[in-house]
Amino acid sequence: MNKKVKVKKKSRLRRVVRNILLSILSAFVIWIIFSNVMTTYELKKYPPIGEFVEVDGKNMHIYTKGEGDNTIVLLSGLGTTAPLLDFEPLINEMAKNHQVVVVEPFGYGWSDTTNKERTVENIVEETRAALKKSNIQGPFILMPHSISGIYSMYYANTYPEEVQAIIGIDPTLPQALEYFNESAPTIPNFLRYVAPTGIARLALYIDPESYLPITAEGTYSEENIKMTKAISAWKGYNKNVIAEANEIKNTIDKTVAMKFPSTMPVLLFTTKDDQVTEDGKNNVTFYETQLTPSTASKLVPLDGHHYLHWTRSEEMSKEVNEFTTSFATD
Repeated sequence: MNKKVKVKKKSRLRRVVRNILLSILSAFVIWIIFSNVMTTYELKKYPPIGEFVEVDGKNMHIYTKGEGDNTIVLLSGLGTTAPLLDFEPLINEMAKNHQVVVVEPFGYGWSDTTNKERTVENIVEETRAALKKSNIQGPFILMPHSISGIYSMYYANTYPEEVQAIIGIDPTLPQALEYFNESAPTIPNFLRYVAPTGIARLALYIDPESYLPITAEGTYSEENIKMTKAISAWKGYNKNVIAEANEIKNTIDKTVAMKFPSTMPVLLFTTKDDQVTEDGKNNVTFYETQLTPSTASKLVPLDGHHYLHWTRSEEMSKEVNEFTTSFATD
């Protein structure tokens, strides 16, 4: 009798566990369907702000604002899901005196994803193709943030006639890892599924602040924030971002011997870093090694986050105006 009771209890427990697992699975499937329906809805609700150009058979999103003698091309950091929206305060400031362009790479913002490898060569050529197809004439002032510093280094060395100057926003540069004795970062491949499975959207519901700029209220409009959340749900950690991150070591190996052309004016913004390594190194000392001998070259440390444009757009724009004036008459 006791054995029968035990068997019944085990059987009941298995049914309970099975029902719980089925309920969890069902909820997960329903959430995936809901998330993808929301993505379809949001894609119609939030159409691209700029224009699409065809690059390698895919749509790449490009946006232009302002007029002036200089064309400044903003290039985003790794994982900045919606570059155009992220740069908005800086675009609005700089567009008062310059033509400002944002090229959203494949896998970012409103641009498509691509099956092409995320090598430095491909990323730079895709950017060049988008600019040409939009009839935006160079030479350009490249303004890279973070990882795009390496792409700008490659661009300036490979096509120096197309690059007038460099303005870096706390840019990652090829020699940084060697300078600080660090290794290249990587991202697990399984994270590429967080957007299609709706996990990215769920994370946004749970902790939206972690996916938004850290800045004073009103810096970004409510519409901007809504679009940023939506695009983060569509594109968060997609296959192109993961591939780009895991290509960093190869990218650095290809560019580590490069320096900006000696006559090219370089303006670098960086965060004020009071932390100094045992051998006296920090961001400022590193960037000092990267400036060119041009009399216009300058290093500007600012208080703020790695995304300096979240809080320092006005100061940065003033520095950009002075910088462009200085090398125009250099």
